[in-house]
Order: sequence, then C-alpha cells, then structure tokens
Amino acid sequence: MNKDHGARGAASNTGKGMERFADYLGPVAFLAAIFFINFLARIVLAPFLPVIEKDLGFSHTAAGSLFLFTSAGYFLTLLTSGFFSARWLHRRTIVLSAASLGGALLFSAFSQNLWQLRLGLVGVGIAAGIYLPSGLATITDLVNPRHWGKAIAIHEVAPNLGFIVAPLIAEIALEWVSWRHTLIILGSLTLAMALAFARYGKGGDFPGKAPNLNAFKVLFRMPSSWGVMALFMLGISSTMGLYTMLPLYLVAEQGITRGDANQLVSLSRIFCPAMAFFAGWANDRFGAKRTLVTVFAICGTMTILLGMVHGYWLVLLVVFAQSLVSVCFFPPAFALLSMITPSAMSNVAVSLTIPLAFLMGSGVMPMMIGMMGDLGSFALGVIVLGGMILCGSLLVAFIRPHSVDNS
Repeated sequence: MNKDHGARGAASNTGKGMERFADYLGPVAFLAAIFFINFLARIVLAPFLPVIEKDLGFSHTAAGSLFLFTSAGYFLTLLTSGFFSARWLHRRTIVLSAASLGGALLFSAFSQNLWQLRLGLVGVGIAAGIYLPSGLATITDLVNPRHWGKAIAIHEVAPNLGFIVAPLIAEIALEWVSWRHTLIILGSLTLAMALAFARYGKGGDFPGKAPNLNAFKVLFRMPSSWGVMALFMLGISSTMGLYTMLPLYLVAEQGITRGDANQLVSLSRIFCPAMAFFAGWANDRFGAKRTLVTVFAICGTMTILLGMVHGYWLVLLVVFAQSLVSVCFFPPAFALLSMITPSAMSNVAVSLTIPLAFLMGSGVMPMMIGMMGDLGSFALGVIVLGGMILCGSLLVAFIRPHSVDNS
C-alpha cells in the first residue's frame, strides 16, 4: 500500500469514526456472498462424487485427485495474489476472480473426460485463490477499524455455510438436473456476481503489495514455521480434506445411501461455527499449545474411529463429533502462528503457510484416501489420516513460539 493511500485510508477511517456498523452491512454482505460462491465452487463436487465416478467412469483415486488439482491452482494464486492486486487494484482483482471462476466452472461442466475436468478444476482453484487477500483488504479499508471484528465474522460465515449447503444443493439438484447443470448454474451465477460487483460494489480502489521474497527466505530458515505449517496441513486435512471424500466413503464403504450421506455430512456442520467461538475462548483460557494438543488428540481419535465403526447410528455419532472438534483447530492455530514470527512478518507467515497447507491438506490427503479405497479399504485411508492427526498433538510440543505463550 503506498503512502498516499495510507493517508487517504487514515483520513477515511477517521471520518467514519461515528458511523454505525449497519452503514457497512450491505457492502460487507456483498463481499461475503462472493466469498460464499468462491468457496462453494471448490467443494461442490464432493457430494456429487458417487455420481461423477459413474458418469465419467474413473476410480476413487481419480476422484480424490480432483481436489488435488483444485488445491494446486488455489496454491499458485493464493501465494502470488499480491502480484495481481498490485497491478490491477483490489477491486478489479475481485472482479477478475469472480469472472474467471465463472468461466472455469462452465468449462468444467462441459468436460467429457477426467483430464478435461481436472483442467477445469485447476482453473477453479486459480480463480478462487485470487480473491481472498483482496476481499479481506477491501473490507478492512472500507470498514472502520472498530467494526473489523464484526465485518470479518460476517465474511467468515461463507465457508461455514458452504460446508452445510453443498450437500443439500447436490441432493436438491439431482432431483431435477445433473451435476453438469449444477456447475452451469453456479458458473452463471458467479459471472453475474462479477458484473454486479463491477457495477455496484464498493471499496478496493487501491493496489495491493507484491510478495516479499526475502521475507519468505527468512521464514523458510525457521524450524518452527515448518512445524506450524505441518500443523495447518493436518488441521485442514481434518476439516476440508476429510469432508471432500466423506460422502464417497459413506456410500462406497459404509453402505449408506447417497441422500442419507449428504444429509448427514450437511447436518454435522450446523453447530461448527459455535464450536469455533468456543475454541477461541479455550485458546484465551488455556493457551494455544494446550488447546491444540487437546484438539489434535480428540480429533485424531474420532477420525480413527470413523474408519473403524460400522452401523448408521455409530457413524452418525462419530461424524458429528469429528466435525465439531476439527473446527476448533483454527483459532489456536492462528494464535500460535502469530507467536512464532515477529509481528512485522505475520502477514507473510500467513501468505506462505496457508497455501502450502491447503495444497497438502485439501489436495494430497483426499487423493491418498481415494487411493486406499482403490486398494480395497477406504477405512484404512481414514484411519491413517486419523493417526497423522493424532501425531499432531505431539508435534505441538516442538513448536518454539517467538513470544511467550500462556500455556
């Protein structure tokens, strides 16, 4: 951000000091809606996987690989998004992201084989990854600092709502149309959102800052940064990574119908936003490291049990418990991430850690579970993932915070 914009931003925030949060609600909700579609596009194929496998005739490994290709595209642009916003301004970057995402979804809808679908999903990941840094920068510039917490909380409703809605969309859509038509509808809606934001959206008329490669080098030399990166990989594996393969696992190996599986996955996420707030309280009360040890221990155990139990009611109980505990990871994890680096480098730590963790946790891990399914046991893949998550509780002990943790 240049000095002129900094001065304008300071003046702007001073001038907005007496405004109510309601004055910002419309623009923030608009960005949250864009983020919701952005996130939904990355996970919407998960509840369709049993149908897509039959339609295109590919294996469980190939099904899991779809999320690897999406995550690879997301990794590339989330890591380099600063180059886009520095040149295009944040506002145009948001429009570019939504428009490109719509095009990638339409391309994916018309794919006739596995590699065409993979190519389309790389495009989905690339387009989706451009948005997040510019969306958050636009909100914090547009909204008075005293309202940032509320504004970001509204924005973060989007992924939690996406986890709940995606399976329901799949079941409702399959009553009337195919998975291809669903992508066409979603892609068309995304293009409409791009046009609407270009015409009516507010904020973001300033450039971003290109990534500082020297700061990346400093982080690469810090052992704790690699440890926290591994923790984020395991945390994302326990949430998004398992979520993407859970409907297919429940149908293919637990014998649950597709409709029941999607309803179960959707219902298991309803109380997750409240659990995230509880995790924030636990972090403040017990410290980031103690909270993470507990979360990894319980979540790893629940994930292992998910691969071992049989019977609808047992599976239901474990799926609910695993989902509720897994979302508790993020508040203490972000707190720990801020502790391992000087405050001046915290944004760089986020921009390096999150993309790599997403690539592994939401890309490689689903493919590993699918590969185990092709070898004869989806359950073994889930158990292996649970064991890795359980090891995360031991890894936490080796993290050396830059500042003092209250644990």
